[in-house]
Amino acid sequence: MILSSALNRGARQWIILILLKKNIGCAYHVYNTLGSGFLESVYEKCLIIEAEKCGLSVESQKAVNVYYDEQIVGNFIADLIIDKKVIIELKAVRHLVVAHEVQLVNYLTATKIPIGLLINFGETKVEVKRKFLRL
Repeated sequence: MILSSALNRGARQWIILILLKKNIGCAYHVYNTLGSGFLESVYEKCLIIEAEKCGLSVESQKAVNVYYDEQIVGNFIADLIIDKKVIIELKAVRHLVVAHEVQLVNYLTATKIPIGLLINFGETKVEVKRKFLRL
């Protein structure tokens, strides 16, 4: 049973690594094709197209409730949720700041989705930050 559990954990980790690699690859492909200067919404639509080409399930602009003591206390809109396993928060700003990372961590905490990508289609390059929720 312990070996089976370890194998399942290993398989889950492998799937997560593949998801991350595919999503990051999609972001670089979009940036290399479009370059910089577009609105976040343009990059989002392009990323959806690329992710779906890779066979990924994509939910965009997904409303998510935030709970406290089993009561809804707020909500937010997740840019992209991939295969119900990864939240992607997109930016199209000059540089990422700590507040962007905190925003993603809060989304992970609210959804209990364990993995997040913060992707910035910046002036000169794509910036990618990975965040992991410890359950």
